[in-house]
Amino acid sequence: MLTTVLDTAHLPPADRLAAWVESTGQALVRTQVRFREPGGTASIQTMALGPAELSVLSYTPLASRRTPRLIRQSDPELYQLALITQGRQSIEQAGRHAPLSTGDLVIYDSSRPFSAAVEPGTGGARAVLLQFPRRLLPLPETAVAPLCGMRLSGRTGLGKLLGQLLTGLVETHEDATPADGVRLGNTALDLVAALLAHHADRQTLLPAGSRQRVLFERINAYITVHLHDPDLTPGAIAAAHFISPRHLHRVFQEHGTTVGDVIRQQRLALCRRDLADPAQRAVPIAAIALRRGYARASDFTRAFRAATGMTPSDYRTASQRTDRAPR
Repeated sequence: MLTTVLDTAHLPPADRLAAWVESTGQALVRTQVRFREPGGTASIQTMALGPAELSVLSYTPLASRRTPRLIRQSDPELYQLALITQGRQSIEQAGRHAPLSTGDLVIYDSSRPFSAAVEPGTGGARAVLLQFPRRLLPLPETAVAPLCGMRLSGRTGLGKLLGQLLTGLVETHEDATPADGVRLGNTALDLVAALLAHHADRQTLLPAGSRQRVLFERINAYITVHLHDPDLTPGAIAAAHFISPRHLHRVFQEHGTTVGDVIRQQRLALCRRDLADPAQRAVPIAAIALRRGYARASDFTRAFRAATGMTPSDYRTASQRTDRAPR
């Protein structure tokens, strides 16, 4: 669960900067910071993800520098990957300058000087930060170093998948158990490694297990996007990912499930949500079924009854009765 480490808005203006420097120095790495507008504020929330840590940072315009002297004083040897979720900012490391906006990703190294800035008059920014020990990344430093301080897109491909995972963790953090955190942290590290290997053109350096976990996540994301298609079959999914159906089934077996079960569970979850939605009370059940990938309403009814013990009509009635019950 995300825990608020500091929100300087609750402090007197004169105390905010020192409190921010101290809190981020303990939760992240030591930097020199200055707010660039009067009354500047900032906040940080953190969440443990097994070997990694997730942070959500919000701040009004500021400038931050990690200097060689600060590195000599303390270096936890971390990689930090930021997803910009609001506003515009920039980061510079090893001579590479990355202007960043919503949806961009950037990775940087705590063992090298860097500077970051949010310009005055921009209204501030927000970012989700994943930090983890450098030793946990299954890529050599020579492959990662040229990417530090470079803008990476979080809008397509592996970057989009990683961004969806990070924002999803923030949105659903209250439901995550410590065991979930460990599993999701490992998944996030696999996706970071795959993204960096892709940009460095060094995919063969990834361990086989990491490549399989990333493939599993990519296929799950593909299924979610294409649930509406009644022709979403294992053969079609395998072809879209340039693998054999046998390989596809083996990937899902290694994760304790099957392709058919994932499709069925995702479709039924969406149908249950639609049936329970008061705003969709007038939408015919057959239309809901078709929208979620069932070619025939009878197929949907059988699958729904098998999963819930109720017909779709009875489920809708019971859900809406509960919704209208006085509280």
